Amino acid sequence: MKSHALLASLLATGLILSGCGSDKAATEKEPAETAAAAPTDLQQETDAYKQFALEQMDQFVVETDKFVSAVKEGRIDDAKAIYPLARMYFERSEPIAESFGDLDPRIDARLADLEDEGQGEEEWSGYHKIEYGLWVDNTTEGYEDVADQLLKDAKELRARVETVEVGADLMITGAVDLLNEVSTSKITGEEEIFSHTDLYDFKANVEGAEEIFHIFEAVIKQKDAQLATDLTNKFSTLNGLLAKHEDGNGGYISYEELTKEDTKQLADAVNQLGEPLSMMGIVME
Repeated sequence: MKSHALLASLLATGLILSGCGSDKAATEKEPAETAAAAPTDLQQETDAYKQFALEQMDQFVVETDKFVSAVKEGRIDDAKAIYPLARMYFERSEPIAESFGDLDPRIDARLADLEDEGQGEEEWSGYHKIEYGLWVDNTTEGYEDVADQLLKDAKELRARVETVEVGADLMITGAVDLLNEVSTSKITGEEEIFSHTDLYDFKANVEGAEEIFHIFEAVIKQKDAQLATDLTNKFSTLNGLLAKHEDGNGGYISYEELTKEDTKQLADAVNQLGEPLSMMGIVME
């Protein structure tokens, strides 16, 4: 849905709410007071989300720089430690990153993604290619040029985010897409197939979706208080399940350590969150 449709709906809601009292009370209101009671647009919310995305991109560049330095200096253990943390900044803000169709795959494509599109390993670049070097080849040698290009791409992405026009439709669709990514690739362990650091990506996607909900939460409460409560509770449940798999050092255990019951619980929690999250768009139409 488009931002102007959301605006019209919100204005209508505000007018309905302002007319819920007695007719006399309504006639006694000053025009300025009536106008103030109705939200005029969602500029504050969209500005807040763009600021969030820019902050994430700033940190993504900083951490990618550290990662690239470790790779080029042959510090394998350091590179492995930085890898999942740096990627979390990208995953949280992926609704905006994905709007750049050329940069997103250069930074984040898995080899399987390229093969699905008829491309080969020679066209593979970015974090996952270096992931292969670190965890499969157990080396950084030969990955220096890939690392340099990754940093250039990260910096270009940060610069391009400045130019994005953020609308409520991008945010709402983005929140649902983030959760869909969790259910289609993170929950299966195929995103980080070499490092098995999928739970970091899982958490970051959830945080990205939750941030969008929090930005819109006050508006959603006005229109459907029960939906806002349901989303708060279901995000809490999912985050609680993820917390059980923390490693005690600020990170998460390997995806390979999860049992079938663990993944079932996580999948169920994601599915239960998905339905009310998708309702967010309908409520705000």
